[in-house]
Amino acid sequence: MTGFARSTPIGRFAVRPLDPVADAVLVHSWVVHPKAAFWMMGDADVARVREVYAGIAAHPHHDAFLGTRDGAPCFLVERYDPRHVELAGLYGHADGDVGMHFLCAPAPRPVHGFTLEVITTVMAWLFADPAVRRVVVEPDIRNHAVHALNAAVGFEVAGPVDKPEKRALLSFCTRERFRGAVHA
Repeated sequence: MTGFARSTPIGRFAVRPLDPVADAVLVHSWVVHPKAAFWMMGDADVARVREVYAGIAAHPHHDAFLGTRDGAPCFLVERYDPRHVELAGLYGHADGDVGMHFLCAPAPRPVHGFTLEVITTVMAWLFADPAVRRVVVEPDIRNHAVHALNAAVGFEVAGPVDKPEKRALLSFCTRERFRGAVHA
């Protein structure tokens, strides 16, 4: 699903497929920034970023997208099937589950409410697909900022889950909880 856009008080947000070659330099500048430490690519070079995202583009159960605000790239989104990627065998998968990661680009000037609008856009985009019943996330258990954002858009914490690369906080958000949290 592509071509999604949403107007907000701070601009028009849109989501488009990420081009692993054309977007590699830009995405590299984001994933190596100190604020992206939980993305776990801090030591990657541009070639590694291109390789990782080419692998995601070729994967049957994982996709990557670039988000924009008023046409300017400003966030990264990964969508995946948690039955096959990231959480395979680690939780009770249900039909209609979709996994998600998002990363905001470092901002030269912070915009109040920006990150909340990004995650709200990502969730609205995911739920625009009628097949999606629940969004599943597994952020690092130490990433308290993202836990607060997740709660703000309706995620409920299921509990810790141990993954090979991190201890994560498994959380779920249904369409109904999202609509109730953002008053959509």
